[in-house]
Amino acid sequence: MKRYRIGEMASMTGLTVRTIRYYEEMGLLKAGRTGRGQRWYTENDVIYLKRIIELKGLGFSLEEISRIIRLKGEDEGGNKRRLELLSAYRAKWSEAAEKRRRIEEHMDELDWHIRQLEGAKDSFQQCPGALCAQCRYKRRCSFFKDSEA
Repeated sequence: MKRYRIGEMASMTGLTVRTIRYYEEMGLLKAGRTGRGQRWYTENDVIYLKRIIELKGLGFSLEEISRIIRLKGEDEGGNKRRLELLSAYRAKWSEAAEKRRRIEEHMDELDWHIRQLEGAKDSFQQCPGALCAQCRYKRRCSFFKDSEA
């Protein structure tokens, strides 16, 4: 099995040597040691680091990642970790869906303001006037006055 030194791991993963050492201190990764005390890593360690990078990119904290990795001691087959990770992915997906909903609301609000100002002829203080009755945003517009009310 091929062994990699810490500098090689850093180059292969895009992480710094310091970050890899930090991950070791957190227990996310365990390096082998040579007789002289130098760290060495295996292909499995490369996979672990790439998984950590992937999870961080998806918004997982190092604590969340650590909790999932520590499950290895409870479940050699990996099914418990797989189910935990699946649950965590679903939670992150729900969070992202809620963020998207809020962003879409925000964009809709900005669209309303853009259209309102595009319809004003002279200044941003002027109500677009006759356009308001047909405006799809009239229910939320503070300038619109329904003549039927």
